[in-house]
Amino acid sequence: MNKSPTKGDTPAQLIDARIKELGDWRGDMLSRLRILIRQADPKIVEEWKWNVPVWSREGLICTGESYKNSVKLTFAHGASLDDPSGLFNSSLEGGVRRAIDFHDGDKVNATALKALVRSASKLNASKLK
Repeated sequence: MNKSPTKGDTPAQLIDARIKELGDWRGDMLSRLRILIRQADPKIVEEWKWNVPVWSREGLICTGESYKNSVKLTFAHGASLDDPSGLFNSSLEGGVRRAIDFHDGDKVNATALKALVRSASKLNASKLK
C-alpha cells in the first residue's frame, strides 16, 4: 500500500483502503476473512501495524498479509492452538507462529476459522491471569 497513515486515518479506514487497493480476489478474500474474524469475537480490535491489518484482543491474534498469489493469516501464537480442521498450512516449522495461506478460488471453512480465532483470543486472555 502506497498510502502512509495520516492523523485522520483509523485502522479500519486503512484496512478498507488495502482491500480496495488490491482490487481483485485478494481484496475479496481479505474482506471475507476480516468479517469472519470480527464475527468470531466482537471484542477484537482492528489495528494497523507493520503496514498490514492486525487483529488483537488482549494481545495479538493475527495479521492479514497480501501477496501476489495469496492472502496469509498469521496467528501470533498459532503453534499453541489446537487446529483439528487442519487450517494451518504455512509456517508450520516455527515454534510460535502458524499461518493459513489462502489462494484464488479457495473456500474458507468459516466454522473452523472462527473457532481458531476464538481459541487465540482465549489463549491471550489466559496469559493475563
